[in-house]
Amino acid sequence: MSGDNQSQEQYGVLLYYKYSTIPDLNSLFTFYESNCGQLGLLGRVRLAPHGVNVTVGGKLSSLESHIDAVKSISLFEGTDFKLASSDYPLNDKVAHECGFTSLSIRIVKELVTFSSHPLLNPPDVSNAGRHLSAVEFHSILQSTVQVLDKENATDDKKLVLLDARNLYETRIGKFRTPSVETLDPEIRQFSDLPTWIDNNAQQLQGKHVLMYCTGGIRCEMASAYVRSKGAGFENVFQLYGGIQRYLEQFPDGGFFRGKNFVFDHRISVGSSDADIMGSCLLCGSSFDDYSSRCRCTHCRMLVLVCDTCRMEGAQYVCELCRKHGKSIGSSPVSEDSKMKVTSPQIELKNVSSESTVSPQMPWRNGIVCRRKLRILCLHGFRQNASSFKGRTASLAKKLKNITEFVFIDAPHELPFIYQTSNVSSAIQNGPPPPSENCKKRFAWFVAPDFSGRRETNWKLADGPFDPHQYQQQTDGLDASLVYLKTIFSQEGPFDGILGFSQGAAMAASVCAQWERLKGEIDFRFAILCSGFALHSAEFEHRSINCPSLHIFGSDLGNDRQVANQASKELAKAFEEGCSVIIEHDCGHIIPTRSPYIDEIKSFLQRFL
Repeated sequence: MSGDNQSQEQYGVLLYYKYSTIPDLNSLFTFYESNCGQLGLLGRVRLAPHGVNVTVGGKLSSLESHIDAVKSISLFEGTDFKLASSDYPLNDKVAHECGFTSLSIRIVKELVTFSSHPLLNPPDVSNAGRHLSAVEFHSILQSTVQVLDKENATDDKKLVLLDARNLYETRIGKFRTPSVETLDPEIRQFSDLPTWIDNNAQQLQGKHVLMYCTGGIRCEMASAYVRSKGAGFENVFQLYGGIQRYLEQFPDGGFFRGKNFVFDHRISVGSSDADIMGSCLLCGSSFDDYSSRCRCTHCRMLVLVCDTCRMEGAQYVCELCRKHGKSIGSSPVSEDSKMKVTSPQIELKNVSSESTVSPQMPWRNGIVCRRKLRILCLHGFRQNASSFKGRTASLAKKLKNITEFVFIDAPHELPFIYQTSNVSSAIQNGPPPPSENCKKRFAWFVAPDFSGRRETNWKLADGPFDPHQYQQQTDGLDASLVYLKTIFSQEGPFDGILGFSQGAAMAASVCAQWERLKGEIDFRFAILCSGFALHSAEFEHRSINCPSLHIFGSDLGNDRQVANQASKELAKAFEEGCSVIIEHDCGHIIPTRSPYIDEIKSFLQRFL
């Protein structure tokens, strides 16, 4: 974004949020669409039944006009509008990643995703911690012996600071006070915070807890969650307006050291103090500039890599992934090779990539160029990697600029089976088909009476083909999960999983355990084609909060193998706000013609 006209007008960034019941979301959506469009504002607007969260940029005069228009709506009475002047977003990569190249207005369930799975006792923001102004917050830190209720401090009434931000934010700046302990949860994302609070409640109980985040919105939810734990958790307070308001009040930084990470093109905002808190992931030298947008190849979290250490297309592993034993892969597995792995009786079968561009593969000298989304493809019942690669050739061709498909065989090897038009005569006279050039077939789930023995001879089918046989294949999940963990460990990272038919059921089972499998099976989205759900406790009583695309035949789609209703029921198991559904009329396939391919591309673009 550049030009003579832009350089003559001052640019700015506006942040604000408001928790309040929204009586008419559609009406408010129309207001933002019209107002922001007319004023030329770009950025993110999130609307939920319980409030709004806005980060937009544009000319300062336009942002001021927007504030005036919002203030005229009684709903926004008392809103803290954080307006700051800044340079124009000249780095297109950063501007695009932060959502400042377009205006995105969405209706969502949560303004900030506080948990990746539904909580038994979700926090009520009306029970949030008491707001402290920047001056009050500073004053308390300045005299730590004076507690909030004006009593003398004792061991069970002492003060702790709780940083509600992610690790990549706290790396470059945080509050530091000699006499006050600062708790840094070191989380990848805000939705990990409830688990940290649950596991570390003893560090908060009986204490006066001062929470802070970037602008305040995350503390509303997090402080309410801490207070919801009952006795001993009542004294929770939050910095109103967040670090941003604190630095405005104390330009020298006060008790805040380093820089405040922000979710717009500015990347970070510092005080007049030139302190650098961050350090390079590789050499450890002082460094706090995220403008290169280097990311961990496993979890995609931002990492700090200094100019000296940074190389084009290099692959990095963040400190959290290192703690879980993650590293950069070192050896490839060719299409027809097999590799023994450490898990007992687990063998990596056919691992095949549709891409022929070797720099994309993560095992080449520790360097990878991740220009495309890497997607692990799980075939259907009685298929293999090779056949599924052939069936998806058209899809791979149309997505070749943004994806790289990796195909694997499922772990359960099936016997060769053949059928004839007349079973009784075949038993007497019909020889089995020739075994030459026959490729093995595999499955993710098998029937309860499956023997597991590998057989080289053909077997005659017990009866005619049953299109609903998937309903009887319910065993083998545990072995398939162990196998996938090995695949992810040795062949990862993968951005997403694509499953077809039984492969989609397998992918859905992994999605249902997304939180539990973190660190072992990490991915960002799932594509479930002609999918169905296993009858499992994982799909009962709670919805799955994993970004997902569901592709299946409509009522008139002639999918004779997986019923339309089965795929619909699977889609319903996922959170409405993070799932997309494509119904088509093409049968038991993945459609590649318009408009279906355009919708698939649109879904994938969200993760580039």
